[in-house]
Amino acid sequence: YMKDYSAYLFDADGTLFDTVEMIFQCYKYTCKKFGNLSITRELVFKNIGIPLKNQFEYFFDTLSDEKAEEVIKAYMDYQLKIFKEYLCLFPGVSEILHILKKKGKKLAIVTSRRIESLIIYLEHTNILDLFDVLVTPESTEKHKPLPEPASEALKQLNCKNRESLFIGDATFDIECGKNAGMDTAFVAWSKNTQSSLKFEPTYILNNMCDLVNFY
Repeated sequence: YMKDYSAYLFDADGTLFDTVEMIFQCYKYTCKKFGNLSITRELVFKNIGIPLKNQFEYFFDTLSDEKAEEVIKAYMDYQLKIFKEYLCLFPGVSEILHILKKKGKKLAIVTSRRIESLIIYLEHTNILDLFDVLVTPESTEKHKPLPEPASEALKQLNCKNRESLFIGDATFDIECGKNAGMDTAFVAWSKNTQSSLKFEPTYILNNMCDLVNFY
C-alpha cells in the first residue's frame, strides 16, 4: 500500500501518455531528413525523458543552438502532424487522476516535453484541466535528472517535498524526484526496465490504481 500524499508530480511521456511509437516515428523521420541516419527503437527509447537537444546530440554529435532549433522544429512539426494516429493515455490514467483530484490532491506535470505540444496533447486526451501546474523545459534553467524541475513544481503548488510523490517511467524521473527530497514511484508499464534505474524508487506502480490504495 501507498502513503497518502498531498501532491502528485507526473512525468508525461511514457507515464501518462503512451507516445513511444510516435516519438520513434518522429526520430526516424528527422534523422533521415538531416543525416540520412538509420536508427533503432532501442537507441531512441533509452534517451526519452531528457530535453530534445540533448537527445539529438546522441545522433548528430554537438549541435549549435541554431541547428538544434532547426532539427527540433522539423521534429515537432512532424509530430504535430501525426500525433492523432498514435497518442493515447495508458489504462486508468484519466480515471485515477479524476479520483485524486476529487480527494483534493494537487497535481503537476514535470516533463522534458515543451509547453506547446504538452498543452495540445493534454487537451486532446481531456486531462488538461486536472493539473494545477505544468513544468516544462522552458520553466527551469536546469533539467531532469537535477532536482530543479521537481522543486519548481513544489514551489508553485506550495507543497513540501516530504508530502509529495514523483511518478515517472525513466531513471531521470526517479533521480529528479529523489534529488528534490521526494518519494518516487516507477511505472511498471515503462519501456525501461527497473534495472536501468540509478536509484531504487520508493514504489513500483503496477497500474494507476496503486496510487489510490492508501494505507
